[in-house]
Amino acid sequence: MEQRIYGFLKSGLDAHTLGISHISQLLQECGFKTFISDSEISSAVDKLSHPHHFEIIKKWILQNHITHLGFSYRLDPQQGLNAFGTLVTRIENDSRLSLHKNGIIKHIYFAGLPEACELVRKEFQKRFPTFQGDETPIETLEMLDVPKALIPKSIQESSVYDQMRLEFGENLVEQEQHQRISKMPEYDYRDFTTEKDHLAKRLNAAKAHHRLPLTRVHVGPYLEDREKALALFSEWLKKLSQSRFLDIVSVGSSQLSQSHFGESWEGMSNGGGVPFNSELELRAIREDSSPMLVRAYSGTKNVAHMASILEKNLNMAWHALSLWWFNKIDGRGPLTVKQGLAEHLEAIKYVASVNKPYEPNLPHHFAFRGADDISYVVSAYLAAKTAKESGIRMLVLQNMLNTPKSTWGIRDLVKARVLLKLVRSLEDRNFKVVYQPRAGLDYFSPDENKAKNQLAAVTALMADVEPEKPESPPIIHVVSFSEALYLATPEVVNESIRITRAALRDYPDYRRQNSVTDIISSPDIKTETEELYQESKTMIVHMQRNIKNLFSSKGLLDVFQSGYFPVPFLWECRDEFSKAINWNTKLIDGGVHVVDEKGNKMSMKKRLAQIENLMT
Repeated sequence: MEQRIYGFLKSGLDAHTLGISHISQLLQECGFKTFISDSEISSAVDKLSHPHHFEIIKKWILQNHITHLGFSYRLDPQQGLNAFGTLVTRIENDSRLSLHKNGIIKHIYFAGLPEACELVRKEFQKRFPTFQGDETPIETLEMLDVPKALIPKSIQESSVYDQMRLEFGENLVEQEQHQRISKMPEYDYRDFTTEKDHLAKRLNAAKAHHRLPLTRVHVGPYLEDREKALALFSEWLKKLSQSRFLDIVSVGSSQLSQSHFGESWEGMSNGGGVPFNSELELRAIREDSSPMLVRAYSGTKNVAHMASILEKNLNMAWHALSLWWFNKIDGRGPLTVKQGLAEHLEAIKYVASVNKPYEPNLPHHFAFRGADDISYVVSAYLAAKTAKESGIRMLVLQNMLNTPKSTWGIRDLVKARVLLKLVRSLEDRNFKVVYQPRAGLDYFSPDENKAKNQLAAVTALMADVEPEKPESPPIIHVVSFSEALYLATPEVVNESIRITRAALRDYPDYRRQNSVTDIISSPDIKTETEELYQESKTMIVHMQRNIKNLFSSKGLLDVFQSGYFPVPFLWECRDEFSKAINWNTKLIDGGVHVVDEKGNKMSMKKRLAQIENLMT
């Protein structure tokens, strides 16, 4: 086979590199050399119409002997088509590059938004493979012309599990099995819909009637006009409550509702979401939601006070707080990380005082910024232990799967099992953990039919975390199949719940008939799970030795500032968290790992030694 070297170009205006990095790592695992455009080359991409800038790109291609060229443009679709068209024309007219003139370039690929991919296919008559971001690893490699013989066994074996779940989802949706799911009858326990109603009571009633899991959905329309938005949300809530498929509605609060509740919004941009701004409007939301339980996002300042307002007016199903996040570090609020941690711990103590559950809404925020799998599970453990020491009696443990979306399903099982083992080690008669998995934020395809299949497939993954427990998980955060396309309406929410429930109903038989248990209980998975568990425990012990008052706001700040949690993709507060950004992470065997200067997995011993050096 001829020598292949893959090169990937991207716009300098697009800060996102995860997709290109993922494809590059896949190709490297297959034995190919890859190059990704640096800032100079990416800047030239945005000026392709000028011959000088094309010459910069040409020089980069020739110096690196690139034979297979990928072009990524995930901004405006028409601009993406124009830029790609200019690149193709210049390559085809260049004797040293063009395939038609025995040039170095043998294949060209395009990656972009779905609309951009469609424009490229129409313009070039499908001459160039297009990637819209919903391809599996195997699909990606096949589209990149990689022979199956060169695809590592680990990728192929993982692909078998992921493909089996997708095929299960395809069959379920194609046969419309979810249409057989009926609405739920009303509960009849004593405090149902009263001021004393509580998540624990709803869970107990659901378990007694064999109705687990409870379903939770995050929902809310977006309209510029505040009054119209509230009116439409009221209609949505009434439809959802009357249809009786949804158990818990999570209000998609607007940014201003979180940051400026009760204040004047004159001259401010709402930024989307449900724009409630008074206790009267909150009480109306609760009334419209009944008999569903209801909850909303916390505030981004005066956090404990906002929690008390939400509790008084919504009788919150549970409160969610993000500890290190939703402040200046991610542009979601005015507080510093230090201030945010102090206010969040004050809010957690308030939540404990009214005996309500608490959800640490945080490990995926580290993952969004390049953190490794160890950081994912350890950050959740720290949050859980902090909650317990603050008096919380029930913890809702959110587990965002498919994060990053290139994570293999098998690795998600490993992460979830370690997460549960660590956090459940805190359980006693005064502290209970309730597992709540969900699909990844950017997991779903912009192809609606494929997204429905994916919803059933990720539900199967949830069921495989604890296959020996038919009532696990007790709560599912159902992400609607329209996530990549448009805001979910009540009709979409209900269909998504029905797909989820149908998958839970039918998958155990599929698992048994297709020997899926052999895959999800294999010795390799058990070994990988134990390895991640032991590494996570080692890090926790090291933190307890080296961080004073670990489970306090000061201790949690010190953990992050000391570099325990790598966030190489952090955009804000990089100077304050310089020790946290000074790591390299990489997708290896379907999981994210900290790597050394050669790109190899870094041992926990070496990693902790580097942290100790940074502390001195």
